[in-house]
Amino acid sequence: MQPNTKPKIPRRTFFKYLRNSFLVGGGLLSWTTLVEPFWLQVQHHPLLIPNLPDSWIGRRLVHISDLHVGKANVDYLKRAMETVNQESPDLLVITGDLIDRTGGLEKLGGVLKLLKPAPMGSMACLGNHDFGYRFKDDKVADRVERLTSDHGIQVLRNSKVTIDDLDCFGMEDFWSPHFLAKSDVMTTHADPGRASLCLCHNPDVCDQPVWGDFRGAILAGHTHGGQCKPPFLPPPILPVDNRRYTTGFFQLDSGRQLYINRGLGHTSQVRFNCRPEITTFTLSRV
Repeated sequence: MQPNTKPKIPRRTFFKYLRNSFLVGGGLLSWTTLVEPFWLQVQHHPLLIPNLPDSWIGRRLVHISDLHVGKANVDYLKRAMETVNQESPDLLVITGDLIDRTGGLEKLGGVLKLLKPAPMGSMACLGNHDFGYRFKDDKVADRVERLTSDHGIQVLRNSKVTIDDLDCFGMEDFWSPHFLAKSDVMTTHADPGRASLCLCHNPDVCDQPVWGDFRGAILAGHTHGGQCKPPFLPPPILPVDNRRYTTGFFQLDSGRQLYINRGLGHTSQVRFNCRPEITTFTLSRV
């Protein structure tokens, strides 16, 4: 019989490895739950829009999304609103999930009131959480719309406004009870010869046959970028059918361009390699 020659790990070394493992694990947990969810990043990009009028060239459009008031820390969101103001937007847009189901209705006004009026206007569309529990409660959505409008932010629900020759569309949320019944704003009103911008919460809408002659920029949120993204790998969890829709720019068919914002808030307070985002675009003509 051969003697057992397997080396033994010294007791002191074993406990050193164990201690270091706990330190690394604890540090990672603290980072992902207590640091990165509040480590706001301001992104700056050009946004090219076909047929953009001269009066819009060089103007700043600030895009925020997914505040999730009611789950995200209110003091952090208020600091984020101040950062938005510091970006001096000419046009401000919010792409949905202003609240987290019904939990933020009482606090939403206290957050939105900190936003300064943008000279060219402030607009929003609704997200799935803005429709309350199971994303189907019209009464909650109507209250979110009223609270948002009361603070000078126009809510576009399958509708269009024109601001200084820029056509701005807002889609009803893809998961709401009304998307199929009220998704004709683009097919009815989009003009390929005009400068156009669309707000939609869920980027899966981009794959639906609802765009008609729309040619322009689409701004969305909903994905939170996955919230946790392993280095060099796609995020393992995304609330979309089209899993290429993560974050950032995407070129679509028919001259459309999509940008997905990672959002400010969260439903679960955890982020890794996926910081919350404010996006500032400088507008330009293709």
